[in-house]
Amino acid sequence: MKHLLDSLQASLALSPVGIAVQLPGGQRLGDANAELRLQFRDRMGVVALAMGEIGHVGTAIVEGRVLLQGSMRQLMAAAAALLHSDPARDEQTRWWRRVLLRARSMAAHTRSRDARHIARHYDLSDDFYALWLDPQRVYSCAYFSVDGMTLAQAQQAKLDHICRKLMLRPGERFLDMGAGWGGLMLWAAEHYGVDATGITLSRNQHAHVQRLIAARGLQGRVRMQLLDYRALQVDAPFDKIASVGMFEHVGHAQMGQYFATLQRLLRPGGLVMNHGITAGGLDNAAGLGAGLGDFIERYIFPGGELLHVSQALQELARAGLEMLDVENLRPHYARTLWAWSDALEARLDQARRILHAQQGPEQGEKTLRAYRLYLAGSALAFEHGWIALHQILAARPTGVVEGAVLKGAQSDYPFNRGYMYEDRAAARAAPPDMLP
Repeated sequence: MKHLLDSLQASLALSPVGIAVQLPGGQRLGDANAELRLQFRDRMGVVALAMGEIGHVGTAIVEGRVLLQGSMRQLMAAAAALLHSDPARDEQTRWWRRVLLRARSMAAHTRSRDARHIARHYDLSDDFYALWLDPQRVYSCAYFSVDGMTLAQAQQAKLDHICRKLMLRPGERFLDMGAGWGGLMLWAAEHYGVDATGITLSRNQHAHVQRLIAARGLQGRVRMQLLDYRALQVDAPFDKIASVGMFEHVGHAQMGQYFATLQRLLRPGGLVMNHGITAGGLDNAAGLGAGLGDFIERYIFPGGELLHVSQALQELARAGLEMLDVENLRPHYARTLWAWSDALEARLDQARRILHAQQGPEQGEKTLRAYRLYLAGSALAFEHGWIALHQILAARPTGVVEGAVLKGAQSDYPFNRGYMYEDRAAARAAPPDMLP
């Protein structure tokens, strides 16, 4: 144990912020005057910290075996310094382990289990999420396209960025697969004139969007359905499809079916946007190392699985879709998460009252601690490149070589990026006030 404590003491000295550590027996390490303080109630947490297993330290904090004082930003600065290896690359998985993980993925992602997983996270509490999300409750990576943007402005910029990439036009049939609280679907309907359909497995989100549709008088042109993406059947394919923050929940074993479903629902020549979190390493079939993947699975996203963008592109191609454009928004998500984290930290008392009322004091405190660590820890992971966020624009080729602006285009895509970034006033008649 002495060798372990000596190693921990040396690691603490490397932290950019001071850390005061109190061991179960009362012994103190680190900077006695530090604002960031960790009080350990058992040796397991101490061992995890000394080994750089910061995710397991997070688990100990949630469970009350480690008492924390200090800000989330201080904690994450220290956590990065205490790692012993890159979490995106220390979970190299042998072939037999991959077989087992695929079997587990197949078992975990039945329709009934996916519904339970989604309900556990997204139906936690609309009031809780409203404390730290933007007013539109866009629960995905924002797009800080201009310096000085607020979170709300950056989320609107992201919604518009997706609509522009998809080349949405009035009257087109648009599907928002995994529509959340309806931000993208409503934006597309109100600013681009599409006929929009959204699907979700969250009962809270479904009810919320139904109220918004009625309040905005969009009945008949916008609809929200409570169902699994695998169950969606339509009379005619959609012109454009967006899937934002959904494929992270699909699972490795179901990824082929997921992209095949997108292909089935999309008309020939139509465009689809997949906006989702991707793995930072090629061999993260078992998830992030240093206990980070275990933490997310246990407390935040049960059943969540990440693919490297190269693997996602392979599955997309196998489904008969053509990749057109890939954009990495990784640092944008770090900034988004810090905005969410700071907003939650500023409203901890309100969050505590909401969660205590719903779950009781003990479980409510655990949930609050878990979300504080999840938001700040995810920001850290995106900053360091352990995970990423990719927008993948693809088409279902028509098979017809003639008839497009460029011979062989076989889709609505013009095979240049100019239209994505041209002046917004030229793109549509009434740009929102908040966008530059």
